[in-house]
Amino acid sequence: MEKKNLEFVEVKYLHGPNIWTYRPVIEAWVDIGTLEDFPSNTLPGFYERLSAWLPSLVEHRCSVGEHGGFLKRVREGTWAGHILEHVTLELQNLSGQRTGFGKARGTSKRGLYKVVVRSRQKEVTRACLDAARELILAAIEDTPFDLPGTLARLRDMADSLCLGPSTACIVDAAGERGIPAIRLTEGNLVQLGYGARQRRIWTAETDRTSAIAETVSRDKDLTKTLLQACGVPIPEGRLVDSPADAWEAAEDIGLPVVVKPYDGNHGRGVFTDLKTREEVESSYPLSLAEGSGVIVERFIQGAEHRLLVVGGKVVAATRGETASVVGDGSSTIVELINAQINTDPRRGEEEDYPLTPILLEREPIAVLELERQGFKPDSIPPQGLEVLVIRHGNMAFDVTDQVHPEVAAAASLAARVVGLDIAGVDMVTADVSRPLEEQRGAIVEVNAGPSLLMHIKPAEGTPRPVGQAIVANLFPADDNGRIPVVGVTGSHGKTVVAKLTAHLIGLTRKHVGLSCSKGLYLDRRHVEKGDRADWASSHKVLMNRSVEAAVCESGARAILAEGLAYDRCQVAVVTNLDPTALLPDYYVEESEQLFNVLRTLVDVVLPEGTAVLNGADPEVAKMAELCDGEVIIFASDAGLPLLTEHLGAGKRAAFVRNGQMVLASGTQEATLGEVAAMPLIKQDGAPYQVENLLAAASAAWALGIGPDLIRAGIETFGLEAADLPASQHTI
Repeated sequence: MEKKNLEFVEVKYLHGPNIWTYRPVIEAWVDIGTLEDFPSNTLPGFYERLSAWLPSLVEHRCSVGEHGGFLKRVREGTWAGHILEHVTLELQNLSGQRTGFGKARGTSKRGLYKVVVRSRQKEVTRACLDAARELILAAIEDTPFDLPGTLARLRDMADSLCLGPSTACIVDAAGERGIPAIRLTEGNLVQLGYGARQRRIWTAETDRTSAIAETVSRDKDLTKTLLQACGVPIPEGRLVDSPADAWEAAEDIGLPVVVKPYDGNHGRGVFTDLKTREEVESSYPLSLAEGSGVIVERFIQGAEHRLLVVGGKVVAATRGETASVVGDGSSTIVELINAQINTDPRRGEEEDYPLTPILLEREPIAVLELERQGFKPDSIPPQGLEVLVIRHGNMAFDVTDQVHPEVAAAASLAARVVGLDIAGVDMVTADVSRPLEEQRGAIVEVNAGPSLLMHIKPAEGTPRPVGQAIVANLFPADDNGRIPVVGVTGSHGKTVVAKLTAHLIGLTRKHVGLSCSKGLYLDRRHVEKGDRADWASSHKVLMNRSVEAAVCESGARAILAEGLAYDRCQVAVVTNLDPTALLPDYYVEESEQLFNVLRTLVDVVLPEGTAVLNGADPEVAKMAELCDGEVIIFASDAGLPLLTEHLGAGKRAAFVRNGQMVLASGTQEATLGEVAAMPLIKQDGAPYQVENLLAAASAAWALGIGPDLIRAGIETFGLEAADLPASQHTI
């Protein structure tokens, strides 16, 4: 049999809404070659090998619509492009990138398919796509495929490239509120919202987290001084500069004590319940290695607790627990730890595990704890003897509902004293349901950028919606972080409409960002020249913190190549659909296919938004039924039956009657002036320019701009050469 192959002709990453879905996807153009003549049921052993390697494919319902639907299709016969779609999706799922959306569609070229899969992180999805190809070819040719090694590699990629769990839970919570998100770096810096309404987060820090507050939180001695001055209970202690000084401080404070770095974090280098000079002095260099100084302070009896404070309120709390092993008379302590502790399925190296494995080579505190009991890592404890390995840590046991109001008040005060909008307040107390003073409990640290994982995925107890709490603190209930976004598309006239719309918005004294075929503009400043009607330029507009309204031109080619830069828009304008302006290089060879491209903007209009559609173009007019919001129809001919019907239903329209431009809502009308006298028409009297004026006026009207201001804007647009593109009709 001739060797089969799958060739990637082109692979595109569509960043935002596109012809396939509202979300980012990877679109691969795949030439399946001779496999076009060999559906899966003609490939000996293929079904058996594929289902054995990926038994979880049974969960894919496919078009059959039932459990095992996809595998049924494979057994009965389907093509390689379709199989590539599902295998890529499953590899993403197995690598921790849960998703279910995919499509495989043939093109006019025999054997060439467009395979589309949802992408949460483009490099990971591309790696899954490549791995899926290799797996399918191995299943066809009956050659080995290292699935465990492949999945390990893909999971490592996902862990290193995707948002961490703390950031991801905030982004997900924003999405639930309809707040858009833009990842600004390959790390965890994320913009929530657009333009001037945006906020920024970086893991569990926000643009409200001051550098001063973060610096104070790192300085444990300064933090204690400030807390003590404000009446927050803290353990007595001081900075020390040598092992001998550490022991002197311990004697002054009274044993037992804690030795810890004064600017450390995450509990590293913290040694507790120290009772002898040897313990104190040997802890000093280990603590110093984790910071730039060492503190000795009173040891507090009780359990460690972490209270998460957001916007002055305690929204979650966890308790730490000890970790111990029980001797069996034959195993070393290291072996017991691996058998009794590290086998806990809640423990893992990846960030999404609530508990981490205990490895003594990186846990000097645990080694010291063992030595205090007379053991070493290779010691063999007697049968039945319990050996304490870690006294503190494992703060992943939810106790939110047990927190006493006075304890919550103390934690909230501590966060305010340090100045943090989001803080992880560490306290030691025997019982978090009782006031601290009753049991000599105290707050020991206040941390900036606290991990949220212990609250999102506790080892025991109820997960807490901490992401929602952070989003609510950044955005009041009625704030979705959005600025008005106007999307403009069509076969012709887009640039004039986009520039005029931006001009009209600018008259309201809003700072306007415009990306169009003539360049990138901030207000009337021409920031970048050349064609900027693309994803990257629109993205720049939406990232700009001064922009209060955005106008983004998007042609069919840009939509096909990159997708939209915004997730939803307030206004979508479709100027027209030219059935001759097809894109055969994208296999858009029929007007129906072009319709599906241009409708992308209408599909993402917000429910409270508006689609502005050319009623004189039957194909564009059909898009009205796709809009979630209002529809404004524009047409040069006031007698157009569709326009008459639209107005009869009490809806809005823009048209020309007796040479006058009119905005009408049902029977109410406002005249904008004589069309022939408008500067744009004087310079270029082509009929399409009238439609361009109507489209832009309708877009401004949809944004709440009144007829008088629209009239003034139309009368001034076109007076400067910079207002007009070189060729209005072809752009």
